Formats: sequence, structure tokens, C-alpha cells
Amino acid sequence: MAKTKTTFFCQNCGAQSPKWLGKCSSCGEWNTFVEEIVQKEESGRGTWKQATSKEKRATAPRRLKEINFEEQPRLVTHDMELDRVLGGGIVPGSLVLIGGEPGIGKSTLMLQIALMLNQTKVLYVSGEESESQIKMRAERMPLDSDNCFVLSETNTQTIFQQIEQLNPDILVIDSIQTLHSKHVESAAGSVSQVRECTAELMKFAKETGTPVFLVGHITKDGAIAGPKVLEHMVDTVLQFEGDRHLSYRILRTSKNRFGSTHELGIYEMRTEGLRPVANPSEILLTQREELLNGVAIGAMMEGNRPLLIEIQSLVSPATYGTPQRSSTGHDAKRLNMLLAVLEKRGGMRLGQQDVFLNVAGGLRVDDPALDLAVCASLISSYEDTPVPADLCFAGEVGLGGEVRAVHRIENRIAEAEKLGFKRIMVSKYAVKGLDVNKYKIKIIQVSKLEEMYQGLFA
Repeated sequence: MAKTKTTFFCQNCGAQSPKWLGKCSSCGEWNTFVEEIVQKEESGRGTWKQATSKEKRATAPRRLKEINFEEQPRLVTHDMELDRVLGGGIVPGSLVLIGGEPGIGKSTLMLQIALMLNQTKVLYVSGEESESQIKMRAERMPLDSDNCFVLSETNTQTIFQQIEQLNPDILVIDSIQTLHSKHVESAAGSVSQVRECTAELMKFAKETGTPVFLVGHITKDGAIAGPKVLEHMVDTVLQFEGDRHLSYRILRTSKNRFGSTHELGIYEMRTEGLRPVANPSEILLTQREELLNGVAIGAMMEGNRPLLIEIQSLVSPATYGTPQRSSTGHDAKRLNMLLAVLEKRGGMRLGQQDVFLNVAGGLRVDDPALDLAVCASLISSYEDTPVPADLCFAGEVGLGGEVRAVHRIENRIAEAEKLGFKRIMVSKYAVKGLDVNKYKIKIIQVSKLEEMYQGLFA
């Protein structure tokens, strides 16, 4: 009888060590090593029986110029938001990982896509819910499909046997942490099991050209549970975000080998499922009956999509000795930098002021083009003077107080004009070579924060 071999794995990055370590040498995290049973690789390990109706991909090398890109067109799901974040549709043979908090709507989204593709044979494998529970959720959706098959199973060998008989066009796994393979003796959800099961599914996807969607849980830190190597193995990583107490959900791309990594999709959670939001700028702007201090509208870009979002700020004298600096949805370090610029270049005494910044709608933004809107919002709250409701901003602020140009200014201007804004304030360096006369919206050109202040509050 062979001796049982154990090894220690880092739960954060997947690094291996023959002994327990307090600090991981790869990622630097403390107390993340756990002991797991490993087994030597056997003949036929991780294999699966290939479906007979699909041709195996040729293993001989081919010249790059001989490969026809049109051989495998993308599969359009008719879900505008999902197609956008995937780069135009589902790529054959791709491995897509969708992560999110419990109850955010990952299973609802995948079941909705499976029912929407009524001309495509989809196998929905659930390791968390029974078939009757999945049927109960599907009854609430106004969709019906004769090609959606449900399997409640966690053993990968049994799943591959069913795949051979059914021969699906798309495979959905909910979730990857519940699967286990008999080739690894550790518990389901451990580093070894997650990596082994993902490797088997990846081999299946690449050799048959079948798209595979993996649903993954996230940890309390917001990272996908399991080792970081899981994110390296898949082709696309999608983050499903949002507050469970609000109705809007955000599908964000953090990795995509077949498209942009800065795309954003927005859904509205309803009783009958998730509804794609075609014009998110309208829901991100608060409908106000009167002007409020500390509110400014900024034009940002998420991938190829322009968005107008509302920046809210509150500046008040510090009650305690140390002023508070708090930001929700915005980088706190970026906020501190802009406060320093306003104090040094603009002469505003913000050292003894509490500053609170919020991005309306629950978004997390990192576009530098919002700097001008953030500064306008802070000045508005500090001066107790509202920003005009028909004005929005798009510009980056430098350490010298200069307003710098941002990319794709035409899309930002067109989005502001479409939503009914009369004026937009941008850097004068961003409109070089731009025909400003073709826009009905008035374009205000500034080069420094002083010019912005004089145009608004002087």
C-alpha cells in the first residue's frame, strides 16, 4: 500500500510547500497554508470520453496565416450586456469564470442565459441546488426552452459521462467549488480539487470547442475563492457586483483574452429575473427637483461605453481633532491628492474639514476623467453653492492644478448631449482638431482649476 503523501497549499495564491509556513513566500499573506492529501498522477487521470458527434481539434501544428478566423464565429446570446462584456458574444472553446457574492444573482443570470438560447443545447450542472429548486426559479422567468437540460451532480466523472450522452453545445457549472474529482483525495472546494476540476473542464472545452461557464464564490476580501491559479487558467473572468439591498447589478470584466478588460454591463434585478439596462446613464443620475450643494456630473468611459455618473460630496468642519476622509466608490488616495491640489493651488483651507465623497448608483470608478467633476463637487460643498444642473465635466487634474486632456472626448460629449445637458467643461487640450460646431451642446474649454472656479463660483 502506497504511503499517503501530503503537501501544504496557500489558499490565496495556490503556492505549494512541503512544510507549513506562517507567511507565503509568493503572495506575502499570513496563515494561508493548509495541509492537503495529494496523489501521484495516474495513467488516464483527468481524462474524459469525448462526445462522438464532435470532431477533435487537430494536434498537428499549422501556420498562423493558414488558420481561418471565420471557422468559429462567436455565439450571440441576445443579451446585450453579456455580449458586451464578453467582447461580442461567446467564443467557442472558451472557459468563462463568473464570481460574485452569495445571493447577488449569478445562478439566476446563468439560468436565464441557458433559457434564452432556445436554439442551442445547454447543460446546466448544479452542485448546490436540486432539480426541483432550479425548476422553481425557472418558473418565474418569462422564458422557455426545449434545449435546456439540468443535472444535479458534483462528481466530474459522472458529469463527463452525461456530457458524452447529451453532447451539449454549452456547459454551465454552478459552482466550481462544489465539484470533486476521484483523482484527488482532498475535500471539495480545496485548492487541489478546484485546480483539478478546472483542468479537466479546460481540457474538455479546448478539445471539443464547447464553451464552459464556471460560477465561483468570492471571499470576504472580494477575491474569487480558491487559488489565484484558477483565474490564470480560464480565458475570461467576470465579476458580478452590486448591493443585495438595491435592484441594480454590475457585470464587470477583469480578464478577457478575446476582448476588452474594461467593459461594463448593468442589470436590474426583478422578480422575473435580470433585465439588461440599455441606457445606464439615466439610472445613475438622480432626478432632483431642486439644486443641491456638492453634486456634480462627470463623464466617464467603461470600455467602449460612455457613462454619466453623479458625484456627491460633503465638506464640513471637523468635529474632532483629526479630520475624516471617506470615499465610497472612488479611490481614497486619488481623493487625498485632489484635496491637496485644491488646498495648495486653489487656496482652499481643507485641512480642518471633514470630507465625504460618494459615487451615486453603487459604482466603483477609477477613470481620471472624473477628477474635474470631483473638484467641482468639493468646491460646491465648500462654498455652499450648487453646480448648474445643465453642466457636466470631463477632465483630469494634475498636481499643478492644470486640467489635462482625456481620451475619447467625442464619445463623452455625444453622451452628454444625448442626455440633454446644455454645457460640458473639458480641457482645452482635448478639443484640438475637434469640430466643436457639429455639437449642439456648448463646450467650455479650461486649462486650470482657477478657470473652472471662476466660471462656476466667481
